Amino acid sequence: MSTHPEKLQHLIDGACDLDPVRVAVVDAAQSVVLETLRDATLLGLVEPRLVGDPDAILGVCRDLNWPADPEWIIPAASDTEAATRAVAMVRRGEADVLMKGNLHTDVLMRAVLDSETGLRMPGRRCSHIFLVDVLGHDRLIGITDAAINIAPDLNAKRQICQNAIDLFYTIGIPEPYVAVLSAVETVTDTIPSTLDAAALTLMARRGQITGARVDGPLAFDNAISARAAREKSIRSDVAGSADILLVPDLVSGNILAKALEYLGGAVAAGVALGLSAPVVLTSRADPAAARMASLAVAALMLNRGRALDASTPPAEATVAPAPQPDHACCAPRVTAANAQAAQ
Repeated sequence: MSTHPEKLQHLIDGACDLDPVRVAVVDAAQSVVLETLRDATLLGLVEPRLVGDPDAILGVCRDLNWPADPEWIIPAASDTEAATRAVAMVRRGEADVLMKGNLHTDVLMRAVLDSETGLRMPGRRCSHIFLVDVLGHDRLIGITDAAINIAPDLNAKRQICQNAIDLFYTIGIPEPYVAVLSAVETVTDTIPSTLDAAALTLMARRGQITGARVDGPLAFDNAISARAAREKSIRSDVAGSADILLVPDLVSGNILAKALEYLGGAVAAGVALGLSAPVVLTSRADPAAARMASLAVAALMLNRGRALDASTPPAEATVAPAPQPDHACCAPRVTAANAQAAQ
């Protein structure tokens, strides 16, 4: 694992120049989580709100030699209660940012996406992005969506793409290049992701996706390697220069991000987008460097993000496929009960 995420460090430095953000950490009793919060507090990046078992949280703090203020701790008897309480704090204005601690993503996202008490915004789809700092690569790579939307349809991909573009604007890249990935660079009806890629490319040209150059389908090598694009005679502004990789589905995106992290020495910051507040969403196995960078991205989203009017519906699209239901996109935990119910 790389210990020097230089490109992400630039975002951390920028976030530390801003006012600290109040972070509600759900199930905070994990060593790497509290180590990150300790360091982020010392940098002036955050003011922590630690939700979970008070005894467990204080025990980990003692192990880290961090005299955490007991007033920071909000008791919760279970992961579900911790997620519900933390989301409620954000809704009431008692916290600015939500952060995943030592719990499963589906437990947290169930509270976040609750239609009555969660953080959803009218007309907005929640999606996730990894900002990946690959050692030796000349730019950050955004990989989306690799954590929330399982098998997005064309309309969902359009919204996922726009969420990622808006984030790149926030971190100082006003016109990112988006590569819509597939296994090949030619459009073929036997590979549905190539059809979606071609449609998204056209939608961007017609203003249905704004603020970026979008092209696809592109295979991964063509998207990130100018040499590969030249060898294959691909004429595209995006090929070899992609900032954002829009993946076909959650499985391929998750494998790609984690392969870069575990085999390529990359550090990956993870945040959820399209919500009324930033949500830091990393893997429980991620190191402190990834969590610190994720907090910095969330702080930049809060302080620099373009104002989004939740009451304004999205522009009507010329291409308007039937919207994919949320239960088909937002990953629940698979149990025997819900598997049987789905049959």
